[in-house]
Amino acid sequence: MGGLEPFGRLLLIAGLAIAAIGLMLVLGIRLPGDLRIDRGNVTIVIPIGTMIVLSIVLTILLNVLGGRR
Repeated sequence: MGGLEPFGRLLLIAGLAIAAIGLMLVLGIRLPGDLRIDRGNVTIVIPIGTMIVLSIVLTILLNVLGGRR
């Protein structure tokens, strides 16, 4: 069953990432750097700050859980 270990780690990381994104959406967390443009009845949201933080967190998780030995 050693061949499934990398796949299991990938699923764990993907699940944590999806849970973190879902939590941020539910709580309505907006970080500095998130852009919101309102023009009449059109709203555009560009979550630059959120994506930078998420990228850093996922990079750390991938390096810790999937580090080469």
